[in-house]
Amino acid sequence: MSFEVRAVHRRAQMGAYKARLVLALIRGRSANEALDQLRHDRHRAARYIYKILASAVANALQNPSVRANRLVVSQTFAQDGPPLPGGFRFRPGPQGRAMPIRKRTCHIHVHVSDPQASAPAATSGGGDN
Repeated sequence: MSFEVRAVHRRAQMGAYKARLVLALIRGRSANEALDQLRHDRHRAARYIYKILASAVANALQNPSVRANRLVVSQTFAQDGPPLPGGFRFRPGPQGRAMPIRKRTCHIHVHVSDPQASAPAATSGGGDN
């Protein structure tokens, strides 16, 4: 049974396509190798994804049975987010028209897993005294 943890950055100020290009580089790699790859990548999205991956690793290390050198980037994806507000700026379009400037955002998800760790014991959250 593997143990999986995730970290999400919502409303990152970039297009989802640009984030997907960098996410494809780290998918399936070990977490340490992916962090090194992102540290030296020149894309602007790499800085955001580095922080998200570091957060996911820190979340995973809260479980005492997880080892940092066994963590693997199991799943990564980026979804389109809502456009930034204030879309009242325009740029010239064809035949004298005006086209709105779209400030795109995306939600970036990074999942890391430890295939050898066990899930933490579930505690009862009920208030039956």
